[in-house]
Amino acid sequence: MNNNRKIRVAITHGDTNGIGYELIFKAFENPEIFDLCTPIVYGSPKIAAYHHNALDSDTKFSIISDAREAQDGRLNLLTVFDDDVKVEIGTPTEESGEAGLRAIDRAIADYREGLFDVLVTAPIDNNDAFHFSGQSRYIEDHIECDGQGLSILASEELRVALQTRNLPLKQVAESITKDGIKATVKKFYDSLRRDFRISNPRIAILSLNPKAGDNGLLGTEEQDIIRPAIDELVKDDIEAFGPYAADTLFGSGDYDYFDGILAMYYDQGLTPFRSIAPEEGVNYTAGLPLVRTAPEVSASFATAGRNEADATSMLHAIYLAIDVFRHRHEYDEALQNPLPKLYKEKRDDSDKVRYAVPKKREDRTPHHTAEHDGKDGENNA
Repeated sequence: MNNNRKIRVAITHGDTNGIGYELIFKAFENPEIFDLCTPIVYGSPKIAAYHHNALDSDTKFSIISDAREAQDGRLNLLTVFDDDVKVEIGTPTEESGEAGLRAIDRAIADYREGLFDVLVTAPIDNNDAFHFSGQSRYIEDHIECDGQGLSILASEELRVALQTRNLPLKQVAESITKDGIKATVKKFYDSLRRDFRISNPRIAILSLNPKAGDNGLLGTEEQDIIRPAIDELVKDDIEAFGPYAADTLFGSGDYDYFDGILAMYYDQGLTPFRSIAPEEGVNYTAGLPLVRTAPEVSASFATAGRNEADATSMLHAIYLAIDVFRHRHEYDEALQNPLPKLYKEKRDDSDKVRYAVPKKREDRTPHHTAEHDGKDGENNA
């Protein structure tokens, strides 16, 4: 990687009746962001101009027809399509959802050609007018990758991954297996090391049942599945802890003792995450060759066009994508020339050590201080 070259960030415009263009225009209001990257917005000049005028935005953009034409120091708008698509800001339609997918399709084609470095996707929602399984799954299905990606919700406070993915609650328990938990935690662990550059990540694993099963009174999944999975992960030198009751871990603030948290199902992970990080949350898809992030917001049709959208999450999605790209390069480069191990490290494998609450980490790396906006704190989003 050429450290002097600005990272090229592809940004898809999302559902064209939602807040995608508003997030993009607001994210690039400050010209200092062009010092970090060269953005390429995959969208429509006509639709972009419509939103630009509706928002009375001051953000300027340049129209290009090929990603190779993108120039540093400006917001490049790549023409995915130039045909007329009806814009009804605030109203989800099949046409507006399809327009969002057309941008993703073109971006994936350009990714295969190596025309950009990372991908950030503006929101597309599943709704009555446009039935959609989600951008993460769509991207996984259209690029070459080994297995399924892992969605990690990231903010400056925490990182949360999900063991089950968008399942009805009645199907969650039967979908949780020891091998499944092990596979998810290992993918989570690998991402924390390579993508977030945490050398020895600690992962808290939540229980399935209330009160962590209350010694079997409220369910036995903790005893029969989750705890055995943790024990085997520890034997594989992964710092896994738990199972913890979700209300206790989040309510007490103990989540801050860990680098990652694995929730068993959607609401268990998303509800506390969105409460703790209501504005700056990012959805990162780990386990893919393509670095892909998204602001953890919906298309927000109810407020679209009112100039009320907060671009913080979009900015953090851009920051995280840039950091992950750099971190992967640093990690892979280090593995090519590893230092020899000089001594055998002694370990205490007792339960007392493993399940003790670790000392609170004040250096929750990685930071984006030098690389980005000059703010202190870790760069998770």
